[in-house]
Amino acid sequence: MARYFNKLAFLPADTDQARQAAEALAGLYGDHPADEAEAVIALGGDGHMLHVLHRFMSTGVPIYGMNRGTVGFLMNHYREKGLHERIAAAVENVVRPLSMTAIDEDGRSHVALAINEVSIFRQSYQAARLRISIDGRVRLEELVCDGVMVATPTGSTAYNLSAQGPIIPMDAPLLALTPVSPFRPRRWRGALLPNRQTVEIEAIEPGKRPVNAVADAHEVKSVRRITIRESLTESGVILFDRDHSWDERILTEQFRY
Repeated sequence: MARYFNKLAFLPADTDQARQAAEALAGLYGDHPADEAEAVIALGGDGHMLHVLHRFMSTGVPIYGMNRGTVGFLMNHYREKGLHERIAAAVENVVRPLSMTAIDEDGRSHVALAINEVSIFRQSYQAARLRISIDGRVRLEELVCDGVMVATPTGSTAYNLSAQGPIIPMDAPLLALTPVSPFRPRRWRGALLPNRQTVEIEAIEPGKRPVNAVADAHEVKSVRRITIRESLTESGVILFDRDHSWDERILTEQFRY
């Protein structure tokens, strides 16, 4: 039986288009404080959706996005009419973020969550040299590259796809390990990993070839070692229209040419 959400909160991105949409929708449906809402309506683009998902992580409050930004892959189409009915009929998807622990050059530990991906990038003009281990076993002794990322199914259609990584269905228990501009080994194009596995990435020559780690929008400078795994405790809820579901978007994206 469809759940009906009476108390809605409208959270716009910091743009005129998003703010005007929030004002129009609040006039039609009312606008409740976010901490009292039964569902949150995110108005903006994919970056704003990630921000809202982080804010409401593990609260159980579902997030329904409407595109008032640019790409909007995580968003539904913007329409003002029938919003209660659309949300009630929407498909619910559970998002499980990655947990990143990064150790910097001073030995300090930094912990952050990533809904899309954890990325490691070269900090200077020199290529990064990285050692990659899976569940404590070295799988790639040396990767010379601009960077490497671990992407969730949610993030597989974002930066991961731009780096020629695979698209992963939302409910697939997989993570994508994808290099960015690999120089050596030239033919290594990454790996698909079970989401229960832990990835450890170690910087080789961190003084000469410094690297940064980024978990969504959270960046850590000059890291020596990064540990990444799917969080066992955190989750978020995102809603998609049935006629524009995540599965449909994944299929459409894979047949673009």
